[in-house]
Amino acid sequence: MSSQNAAATFDPLRPKLIRIAYRMLGSVADAEDMVQEAFLRWLDADRDAVREPEAYLRRVVTRLCLDHLKSARRQRETYIGPWLPEPVVEAAEDEIDDVTLPLMMALERLSPLERAAFLLHDVFGVSFEAIAETIGRELATCRQLASRARTHVRAARPRFHMPKERGLEIAAAFFAATRRGDMQELQSLLAADVTVYSDGGGKRPAAGRPIIGVDDVMQFHASLARLFAQKMSRIVRYGFINGLPGFVTIEPDDTLQIDDGKIVAIYVMRNPDKLQHLGGDVIH
Repeated sequence: MSSQNAAATFDPLRPKLIRIAYRMLGSVADAEDMVQEAFLRWLDADRDAVREPEAYLRRVVTRLCLDHLKSARRQRETYIGPWLPEPVVEAAEDEIDDVTLPLMMALERLSPLERAAFLLHDVFGVSFEAIAETIGRELATCRQLASRARTHVRAARPRFHMPKERGLEIAAAFFAATRRGDMQELQSLLAADVTVYSDGGGKRPAAGRPIIGVDDVMQFHASLARLFAQKMSRIVRYGFINGLPGFVTIEPDDTLQIDDGKIVAIYVMRNPDKLQHLGGDVIH
């Protein structure tokens, strides 16, 4: 089989392989690197002997991600401030799955094998038999890994369905209130236990720890309002970012977690290294 035929088989699978790698790693660039490495291995493989290319390539990508996570975990331990996955902006026509930003953050607390078993089975519908072959563990062990993962991430699952239109309305109202300094309107949008997570990666000013509770969050935004009064943000677009309604501006990238009509979490991405990919195509 020629390299051209190899690419013809691989390219239709690339978007799904990138989705798997991104949800494993939380990094667009790393996900693309893992998938490209899988393609190089696909070129070198005995492709005529592969009965199911998708299963074979999913196995290769998952194993590459597991190896990568070993070094990534050491980097995360020394990361400055809260760590957030790189933002991925979904197109308007995309169907939003339930692997939202809070769930991806919860996945960070799992072991790499737990993460792989949970994502492959619960998100991508892979059988436990195939997962056992992929990660090199017994069938019963894979079931246990996925079960433990579900217990840890249950709280990160959305409790209420939020229509897209309503989510974007709340995002627009939040943007307007924070940029105008309308504290009364802002408070009406926030839940009592709202939390702000701000990721600057040590490269941009950001809160060094999560800001918890409506009083502290209001105080935080009151100080920001004074800055916005001097230099107003310019909105680039509203949309769903990692499955949550939010917006992209020329400075931070804000994402809102809404529960029962109230904003329960605000995620602000300021690390420039994690925003570079938004200048071009984004994965969906």
